[in-house]
This record gives sequence, structure tokens and C-alpha cells, in this order.
Amino acid sequence: MPTLIRQASIIAMDKTHGSMPFTGDILIEGDRIAAIGPDLGPQPGATVIDGRDRLVMPGLVNGHLHSGEALFKGRYDNMPLELWMLYCYPILGDTPPGDRLIYLRSMICAMESLKNGVTTVVDDVYELGGQSMEQLAAVFQAYDDAGIRANISGHIMDRPFLDTIPFAHEMVPAELKAKAGALPTPKLDDYLAFCKAATARFHDRAGRLRFMIAPSAPQRCTEPLMQAADEFARSIGSPFHTHILETKTQAVTGPEFHGKTLIRYMHDLGLLHAGTTIAHSIWVTDDDIALMGDAGCSIVHNVISNQKLGAGIAPLRKLLDGGVNVALGSDGICSNDTPRMFDVMHAAGLLHSISTPDYDTWISAHEVLECATIKGARSALLDGQTGSLEAGKKADLVILDLNTAQFTPRNDLRNHLVYCENGSSIETVMVNGEVVVKDGKLTRVNEADLLAELREEWAAYRPVHTAIEQQNKAFHPAFAAIHQRCTSMDVGINRYGSDMPAWKGHNRPRD
Repeated sequence: MPTLIRQASIIAMDKTHGSMPFTGDILIEGDRIAAIGPDLGPQPGATVIDGRDRLVMPGLVNGHLHSGEALFKGRYDNMPLELWMLYCYPILGDTPPGDRLIYLRSMICAMESLKNGVTTVVDDVYELGGQSMEQLAAVFQAYDDAGIRANISGHIMDRPFLDTIPFAHEMVPAELKAKAGALPTPKLDDYLAFCKAATARFHDRAGRLRFMIAPSAPQRCTEPLMQAADEFARSIGSPFHTHILETKTQAVTGPEFHGKTLIRYMHDLGLLHAGTTIAHSIWVTDDDIALMGDAGCSIVHNVISNQKLGAGIAPLRKLLDGGVNVALGSDGICSNDTPRMFDVMHAAGLLHSISTPDYDTWISAHEVLECATIKGARSALLDGQTGSLEAGKKADLVILDLNTAQFTPRNDLRNHLVYCENGSSIETVMVNGEVVVKDGKLTRVNEADLLAELREEWAAYRPVHTAIEQQNKAFHPAFAAIHQRCTSMDVGINRYGSDMPAWKGHNRPRD
């Protein structure tokens, strides 16, 4: 049965209107928007939604997420990436959660995302000890059950871990080096076979779930794997999704390993192109940005995660002006602690104003909305389907009540969305033409029951992870020293919010 949304305020994010609100109708037939315009007239047989005092906008796109971290929400604080990873992505100890807990941790991300207006997530999934097909199936099943649109990866790294961190072999004690060096690394043929099987089993499931190719980072993957992954990604229309230059340690990594920046290294390998999506891109140089802009690649700006991990402030204005497609992401759910994209938009709209007194260059609410919708969809190679409200595109949309405190008094709706709204004004969320949130409640799953089950399952697994944390705590002093050494080096740029860090000799392991 068709659905007609009548006389709503619409922010379409299309080429005609951009983010400028207008009043009109939206006709939805099946999984797509059939028509949109000022007045579509009566539509016999259609379910009518009164759009007066309502705002309709495209569903938000979370361009970079790690759902595996959902088990560690609220668990870590005050650690930079290289230390934080010891506990969240440990070197030693490969006892992964069971498939049901993987399903539940994925489900909590999907539920919180949908209730907060996120209709598409790009989930880069990492599993301890390597991902099995059944573990990947658990993630796909959760997103299928919840009704969200998603790109879902099998995160891969095939270099020995200590080979990925500058100065690690020099500064990590011999006993720990031996333990880390004894760990197996994936084989290229096995990885490609897994990708082919996953594509055959999951790609385009339910008309909204896709398998994504996601080699971890150029310093964590061998050149043959990166190039083979890129070729496979192109063959199935997947983004080539990776991480580059999140921290100053990684800015040191390129020159130490290759005598060039990691972006220049990617360029020289032929891995910068319109299908490449790079998470973070904080410690990029002006030359890097020019290479990225010429290639037409995307980056995902994870502004809250970058702040929590002390990674630095990305040069967002330079990236946008340089022709780089910029999406927004939450990043992992314990380096941000939620997948809520209204939070991310708010932070992105504010943070960059402290980078310069030249207010003409500050990021506007319009640009933030672009990054959270159509540019986010483009980074996921889904902009032909979602990210804007246009006839022929998938009906992925959010309806918000304009009579709430967040929209009172009613001024520029774009500013209200970025600076006032927190998701609580959302009444309805639609994905693929289906209402998946109605009056603030999920329609497909029982949220309370699933949260209760997750708490029970986590209580059983938590001692396992606590033991893994204790095992990896032995690396903390060496990695703290590496972090201090790298962040004290001159790399020609500064992305911190202050001058060089004032070290006080703390470097304490976490409690």
C-alpha cells in the first residue's frame, strides 16, 4: 500500500534544494520514493501521514562504525589509540564472544542507531583470532532483523602486529616480542576465499545489506593483500574501506616504514580512487589532501572518537575545499561510546570553529548535514540509493516533530538539527519503505528483551575479557613509551589543539 506524507517541511539534500527546507508531499511506493513535490494531490488507496508541524529528512548515514566495541561501552577512558587498542583489540588472547553475543552486540548498535535517525551504517567488524563465516552471519542476521541498511565487513590485517608500530621491535621486551611474534597471520588466498564465500552468501541480502571489503590500514596489511582487496572490492561494487593517519604515531609510521606519508604510499600503489574510503585522515599534509582530492576518494570524520582518543583535529576545511568527499562517523562504540549521529553532527559543527579565527572558513550546518547524509552515502557507494530524498531512491527517511523544545522557537531548521536536536524529536524512521521506528519505538524487535539478554550474556563473557585485558597490560609501558616518542617527533604539521604535549611521566596502565 502506498504512503503519502502530506505538506511536511522537507530537507531533501538533493541537487535542487540542498539543505534548504521547503513544504511538500512525498509519495512512497514499495521500497522507494515514487514522487516528491509541492503538492502531489490525492493518492487513492494511500496511507496518509499528516506532515504539518513535521520535518522529513533523509536517514542519517554512519560512515564508520565498529560494532564489536559495543561490549565495551563506558569501559575505557584517557588512553590514546595505541594504548587503548591493547585492551579493546588485544594482541594476546583470542577467545572471542559466542555467536549469540555477537548478534546481540550488533543488535544494540542497530537499535540505538535506528531510534536516533540513522538508517545506514558502515560496520567494519573485527573479531579476535580472525572472523568465521558464522560470526559474520550473526552480524548480518542482527541487521536484517532490526531493519537497518548496512555495509558489513570482515576486518583484516596480515602483518605481524609489532611490524605495524614504529619502534616496537626496539622498545617491546624480548619475552613479549616472542609471544606476539608467535601469533599466526592470515594468508591471502584464505582471505580472498572468505570474501568470495561471504559475497555469495550475504551480498545484497534483503535489498539493504552488503558485504564490504575492509583491509585494516596500509601499515597493518601487506601490499599484495591491499591490492588484491582493492581489485575484489571493485569487482563487487564495494568500497575499499580502510584507516589512515588517525594518530601522530601513524604520521611517524609512513616516513619510518616507507620514507613517505601513508597517503603518498597508497597513491603510489594505485589505491587512491573514488571507491576508496579512509577513516580519520587527521594527520594528512597539504600534499596528501591534494592527492586525495585528485583521486576523488572519501574520508570519514569521526570527530567524537578523535577527541576521546586524543588523536587530533582533522583539517576538515582543507579536506572539503580540496575536493575530498567527507562523511561523518561514530567510529567504535567504546571510543565514542554511542552510535548516535546527532551527537557527531553537533560536535563536527562546533569543533572546527576553534581551529582558526577566520569565521568565513568555519563549518556550516549545511555542510554538516551534507556530510551526515548524501556525502555519507557516497562514501559507502550507496548514493544512488540513499542519502537524499529523490524520486527513484530508496525510502530511507526520518520524520521529526517540530513542536518539541528542540525546535522551539522555530528558526533555521538546519541549525536546529545540528545544534539543538538530540534525536528525541524523532517520531518515525523508515528504511527501504518500511516503518522500523514508530512513536519512538522499534517495530521489528523487542528492545527490552534484547537488552536484558545482552546484559546476561555479557556478565558471562566479561571475566574472559577481563583476563585478556590483564594479559595485554604487560605491553602497556612499552606502548606508552612508543606513544611518547612518536608524539614528541616533528612531522611538519600539528593537529593537536595545543602546542606539543607537555609530558609529566605518568603513562600509567589502566586501573
